[in-house]
Amino acid sequence: MEAYLGTVLIRFAHIFFGVLWIGILYYFNFVQTEYFKESEASAKADVVQKLVPNALWYFRWAAAFTFITGLYLLYFLSITVNVGILLGALMGTIMAANVWFIIWPNQKKVIAGAPDAADAGAKAGLASRTNTLFSIPMLYLMVYSAHGGGLPLIAETSLTGLWVGLAIIVAVELNALVGKMNPAIASVKAVIHSGVVLALVFGALVHYL
Repeated sequence: MEAYLGTVLIRFAHIFFGVLWIGILYYFNFVQTEYFKESEASAKADVVQKLVPNALWYFRWAAAFTFITGLYLLYFLSITVNVGILLGALMGTIMAANVWFIIWPNQKKVIAGAPDAADAGAKAGLASRTNTLFSIPMLYLMVYSAHGGGLPLIAETSLTGLWVGLAIIVAVELNALVGKMNPAIASVKAVIHSGVVLALVFGALVHYL
């Protein structure tokens, strides 16, 4: 009973921190970025100095605790691992890494007004849009795998979908690391549409391959 209750509480924490993390991710991409396109320089500077640091604190720690609790659940629920969970967990892990190793370091330069602040802002923006793109298929895979009737265990299914999914994830993340903002994710409408398409692609991979 105690072990079951502990797992339930960890699952609750995983969902709670995940909602906080993805909610702030969407705020940055759907609200703040669009505001910056229309705001005066003084207003933008005020947001960067006073609001952004606070939002980034919740953002990065929510990402960290979502990852930690997810890792705990994945370990204790390893007997139910399927392709959907593996691909969703990988996207979530990459997203958390993007927060801590790309978005946060570069945003610190923007906040401090470093000489390369513009370049740093572009790198952070690309990683943030990549995370937004990943978030839609990641959420679908994790929710369906846990609550949609389940998928076959990893030992009972073809690995074709897993390998194709891995290749897609690596390609998208490589663009975040060394590529540039492309039209597929450049606007709010584009990244939402691309995320939905990617979710459909991953759905087909885990259901039909």
